Amino acid sequence: MARIKPQALLIQSKMQKRPPRIGVVTILFCSLIVLLILSSLIATSRHWSQRSRDQIGTGLSNYEHVDEIADSKKYDLPGYVVLNTSKGYITIELFKDGSPETVDKFLDLCQKGHFKGMPFHHVIKNYVILGGHSQELGGIEDWTSKTKLHRRLPISLKHEAFMVGTTKIKEDGKAFQLFITTAPIPDLNEKLTVFGRVIKGEDVVQEIEEVDTDRHYRPTSPEGIINVTLRQEI
Repeated sequence: MARIKPQALLIQSKMQKRPPRIGVVTILFCSLIVLLILSSLIATSRHWSQRSRDQIGTGLSNYEHVDEIADSKKYDLPGYVVLNTSKGYITIELFKDGSPETVDKFLDLCQKGHFKGMPFHHVIKNYVILGGHSQELGGIEDWTSKTKLHRRLPISLKHEAFMVGTTKIKEDGKAFQLFITTAPIPDLNEKLTVFGRVIKGEDVVQEIEEVDTDRHYRPTSPEGIINVTLRQEI
């Protein structure tokens, strides 16, 4: 038997230790699998990202829809009130945006007939006409004395004549007081919540203002509201 030379044994040993070669087909196949996995991950990520945006968008649209319903209900409310008084008709524009809670309460009382037959129990010339079923206001004389001291204060829109308001004091339904100013009153916001203004019938307000009163500013002859009509438009 022929001996294998040492040089040949060394070459044979190196060939046995060399790792087997990977074929081109195997590399392409593995690359394809990796690409498919990456594509699947990217698609899944995009799907959940889009779903999250859709849910957020749906939530926002629902809130917007609720706001639209609230606004539509607010603007479906009557915007004007016509008082049929003992001297004639007075048309009032309501401040639905500026005093929504007071306007809601006022309209609710109108629908319940609260103001039908309501008397003007105090008439203070160059100041206010007060109407209500309760006359327990107190401090009427004090009001008139204070207003003389504040005539030089700046006048804002809500301080003008022919504004309509109610007292800021928390009261029940029966004690709801109705005020119509007959002159600019600088300190009006300290006493009243203004929720409307007279836009027609200023002459009627002035006629009521001129009625005879006693020394406590109570009309000597009955004056008041006969009934109330709610209107969307005038």
